[in-house]
Parts: sequence; C-alpha cells; structure tokens
Amino acid sequence: MSEIAAEKTKKNFLYRLLCGVLLGISVIAPGISGSIMAVVMGVYDDLIEIISNPFKNFIKNAIYLFPMCLGAGASMIALLKILRLLFEHYPVPAYLLFISLIAGSIPTVAAQAKAGSIKPIYALGTAAAFAIALSVGLLSRHGIALEAAATGQGIAEELYYPISGAIAGITSMIPGMSVSMVLMMLGVYEPLLNAAADLDVLTVAPVAACFACGMVLFSRVTKYVFRKWRGLGYLLVLGFMCGSLISIFPGLPKTPIETVISILAILLGCAISYVLRKLAQKYNACENDPAASPQMKE
Repeated sequence: MSEIAAEKTKKNFLYRLLCGVLLGISVIAPGISGSIMAVVMGVYDDLIEIISNPFKNFIKNAIYLFPMCLGAGASMIALLKILRLLFEHYPVPAYLLFISLIAGSIPTVAAQAKAGSIKPIYALGTAAAFAIALSVGLLSRHGIALEAAATGQGIAEELYYPISGAIAGITSMIPGMSVSMVLMMLGVYEPLLNAAADLDVLTVAPVAACFACGMVLFSRVTKYVFRKWRGLGYLLVLGFMCGSLISIFPGLPKTPIETVISILAILLGCAISYVLRKLAQKYNACENDPAASPQMKE
C-alpha cells in the first residue's frame, strides 16, 4: 500500500470513528436523530445499505463498521452518566445544544432534497411529517405518554421494554426521527437511561436486541423510499426536523448563569454542525473514493 493510500485509509478510519462517537451520542441524546447525523456526515446511504443486507459482503461491512461501533460504544458509555446529570441540573442548556445541532444540519438536508426531484404535492408530505414530529415531541415534553407506558395494559415490564425498543428501532431508520424522543413518548427513556448508566445488562440487552431487529426489518422500506423518491424523502426529513426543533424547545433560561451556559451551548452546537459538514465533504469515502464504499451498487 502506498503512503498516500495508507494515509487516506487512516483518515477514513478516524473519520468513521468520529461518526460512531456522534451516532452514539445521538442514540441517547433527546431530540437528536441518528439518521440525520448520518446524513450530515455522509454515511447514511452506506449504513442503510449494510443494515438492509447485513450478510452481504459481511467481512467488508464488518471492517467498515468496526470504527463506528467502537466510537459509538465509547461515547455512550462515557456520556450516559454525564447526560443524566446534565438533564437533572442544566436541562435548558442541554436542549438548546441539541436544537442548535439539529438546526445546523438543515442546510445539508435541504441540499439533499434539491438533488432529487421535487413536486408541489410533496408539500403535503412535508406538512404531515412536521405535524407528526411536533405531536410526538409535545407528548413527550408534557409527559403525556401512552397509557400503556405507565400500566403496561397487562403486559409485563419485561416484555414492554423490548417492544418499545423494537418500535424505536423502526423509527431510527426514518431520517429526522429521534430514537430517544420515541422512547420518551413510550415512557421508558428515563428508566432505560438509568439502567444503562448503572450497567444493568439484564434490562438493556433485550431492548438493544429488539432495537436492532426493528432497525434491520424496516431498513429495506426506508432504502426503497429514498432511492425511488429522494426529493420526497428528504423533504419529509425537513418536516421532521422543523417539528422536532419546536417541540423540544425548553423555554428561555431563567438565571444569568443559565443564560451564559445556554449561549455557549448554542455556539458549541453550531460549531460542531459546521465542522461535521466540512469533515463530511473532505473525508466521505463514498464521494471521494467509490472503492472505499463497502457495498457497491450493482
């Protein structure tokens, strides 16, 4: 391998490691869509291709995913306890940080929508996506979860948590949907966050397994929609994003210290979004080197 090729491979590995870190954060951070993060970082198409055909080119897929899994696992373990403390003591700056991250990715998603065909009728889909995201977010914000979340409607807690994980896995493949927001609506986000922070494997493992199953089973549908109706798909993303931005807005800071922290959080979120866009343009293996993509379109 030449020095140039070796350097490029190293950069792609480090970039995918960073992608994994941010994807791990998006799984546990309310209001952040993991699929949107993947779109912004330029790895969404590869991920959905791999997830929809997990055993095709298995070795290449494993090599491609390894740094992402490594980064995601490390970020989730490192940030679980921090997020729990952050939302307990500084909820407003935390939500404003996530809002700025989402808002900063809007230009990228809009560009993706323009790359496909756009028809006036698609405005109805965008409005519907906006309404759904807004409704789900407001339900979680005001603590109005499904009645089943509180009582299980006769279903044991051992079954209800994994079922909730499967539902979250299905929605995770829809760009713009936040996994943690769905878990909030179902009334299981906080207990799962606490269980993960306490390394309660017996509670978390079945949920994670059902999450993966839901993600894999629904990925083919999502891939089909985004390949056949790319413009519509990304307009739906914009609708979900805008609805999420409104629904998770926590209100204005109440103290001078909280105001300062909130301003810093917003600036940090915008800076991260800007860096992500630049990194995606520079190191996206699919765009710069088609041979680096683990699954070539046949």
